[in-house]
Amino acid sequence: MRLRGNLFRRTSKKKLSMAYKDITESVKERILVLDGATGTMIQRHALSEADFTHPEKGLCRGLNDLLCLTRPDIVADIHRQYLEAGADIISTNTFNANAVSLADYGMQDYSRLITLEAARIARTQADKYSQAEKPRYVAGVIGPTGRTASISPDVEDPSARNITFDELFEAYGIQAKALAEGGADLILIETVFDSLNAKAAVAAVKNVCSLPIMLSGTITDASGRLLSGQTVDAFFTSFARTGIFSIGLNCALGAGQMKQYVRRLAEISHLPVSSHPNAGLPDGFGGYAESASQMADTVESYMTDGLVNIIGGCCGTTPEYISLISHAAAKYPPRKPAAYTKKTVLAGLEPLTVEHSSNFVNVGERANVAGSAKFARLVREGSWDEAVDIVKKQAEDGAQIIDVCMDAPMIDAREAMTHFLKLIASEPDVARLPLMIDSSSWDVLLAGMKCVQGKHIINSISLKNGENEFLSHARTIHSLGCAAVVMLFDEKGQADTYERKVEVAQRMYRLLTEDGFPACDIIFDPNILAIATGIPEHDNYAADFIRATSEIKRTCPGVKISGGVSNLSFSFRGNNTVREAMHSVFLYHAIAAGMDMGIVNAQDAQQYLARRVGEKPFIEALYRALGADPAQPAPKEQRVCRFALAHGFPAESVELAVRRTEAHQGHRSLDYTLGILRQWEKSGVHTISEITALEPESRTAAVAVGQTEAQPTDSGTLADWEQAWLAQKEEIRRRMKEAEANGL
Repeated sequence: MRLRGNLFRRTSKKKLSMAYKDITESVKERILVLDGATGTMIQRHALSEADFTHPEKGLCRGLNDLLCLTRPDIVADIHRQYLEAGADIISTNTFNANAVSLADYGMQDYSRLITLEAARIARTQADKYSQAEKPRYVAGVIGPTGRTASISPDVEDPSARNITFDELFEAYGIQAKALAEGGADLILIETVFDSLNAKAAVAAVKNVCSLPIMLSGTITDASGRLLSGQTVDAFFTSFARTGIFSIGLNCALGAGQMKQYVRRLAEISHLPVSSHPNAGLPDGFGGYAESASQMADTVESYMTDGLVNIIGGCCGTTPEYISLISHAAAKYPPRKPAAYTKKTVLAGLEPLTVEHSSNFVNVGERANVAGSAKFARLVREGSWDEAVDIVKKQAEDGAQIIDVCMDAPMIDAREAMTHFLKLIASEPDVARLPLMIDSSSWDVLLAGMKCVQGKHIINSISLKNGENEFLSHARTIHSLGCAAVVMLFDEKGQADTYERKVEVAQRMYRLLTEDGFPACDIIFDPNILAIATGIPEHDNYAADFIRATSEIKRTCPGVKISGGVSNLSFSFRGNNTVREAMHSVFLYHAIAAGMDMGIVNAQDAQQYLARRVGEKPFIEALYRALGADPAQPAPKEQRVCRFALAHGFPAESVELAVRRTEAHQGHRSLDYTLGILRQWEKSGVHTISEITALEPESRTAAVAVGQTEAQPTDSGTLADWEQAWLAQKEEIRRRMKEAEANGL
């Protein structure tokens, strides 16, 4: 089985064997209870080697899934006990019944048979207990396998992988199809520790059936991240718009330790939220620390706080646990989902929200072989460590997204793209950022999507080859949880005038949104073309881009605008002073018109952004806030200044971060200050009032900032300063409107 171009195949949904309510309706009416651990219950039976012996493959000790063939009576009895305990959803005994996991026992060819029998066993038991007022559902379980598509198993080779997306996709597809045929009502992809594995699973399920998908990740330790490094927010962002039914967390932690992460999911998810924690932490003797009553009391607090729609148990839980949880669940209404956000949110290991009202997003361009001769040379030479260093420098200089392009002569673009993306996945400062996977080849783009976890930007798709190909590519991008740069290029060619840009954008917007592609994941590129070429028809290219940006944002709600800024000054290549000036003036007007992001050199972006707010005085204010000499700043001081510029922090917020640093560390530490700024950026706060609203403990320090020599003398006047800051942005917009009125 291969990944198909269109992963949104419309297939019939397998219903309950009797005419009961669909789970997507039941979850709105009450908290649904998921069953507990299958493995824990199997361990209660005194099973012999014969029970784990296959007539052809021999002894498969520890392969619980095999019991669906050798001891279906035990599996059926476990389901029966959980149903009698009050479970609304029972899970098939198929956690390791995929070909990848079964290969450890030489049983990979039996994936379909084991899975089909497991689903039939569960279906039979669920039907015996289903009633009109309390239907029972079968969740077809798909486990994570013991391999990860995002992490190298070899410390000497960060590009190494022991599984590929396509291998996972094939294995999961076989399993999902058998689960659907066997009578499952939904698919439960659980214990996700790598969201790339989960992407393969979600894509595979959607390729073979239309059953609702429950997705459940696992937080491995107190860091609050998946094993592959993603935060809870980034995990949610990776799947929020892929069409799954619910999202949640399970395993690894007990209910008490897991609650803070479930709370975070509940705050941000427009989808139903599930949780099935362990019975506390392992006790060191093969069991778990919490009794049924202890766990039920903790889980009940989830319900009183309105955090869950589906609740159950994982390792160590039994029907006794589920019975108490079921009684508690009956007393509370289900969680009300959070509002569906129409914001553009991307993610690497951490999320990035793109909002025009907050700041311009710079896309680092130095990992593009077409834009950097040095990077192209390193790729051709195979000097990968040095190539990675270029990207690390881009991240350090404030790039919020990293553009990666390998399209050039004498480079195998597909091989270079996948190799490089795997390499930078091991660099934390780079891996936390979203990527812009950039190529004119669909095969390269698809290969890139298959080797990165998170939600990234695919650059680009267009109508060049017609609507069918355009929509097919868009569906694949959407199904793999990515956003798309949509190049304004149709069957007639590149949209080079204002009228053509608007016409093509509106047509594309209609096609995409009517097909289910979220508007907030559409990033139009209205084509920044070279000016001052000596050809009169090119003279209006910059003005047409700016005017089209404004009109596209007005008539295509929710979209974002991007572009390759260096194209503008191509006629002046070699004269960096002129090019920099051209870029600065262009961005000044384009950002005011609605341009949200641009492919630029992250270090140069400091100068572009500074011009928006008065350049020299603004930069000097930032350096003074750091206690630095504006005339001779040290490298670390420059680094913090670049970050503040790139993310829109005014000098007062930087000074507040410095005071916080001194209070916590007892001395000046620019690394610590930068960490504070990064945390505020992640939380979406930049001004004094935003920071103090998030962190009330900062108010005293904020007042102190307001009492410095160059600032107001009371905290009330900080709001006046912020109004002045916002007024500068409004002044840019006002000037833009004046320029348009004067025909400029």
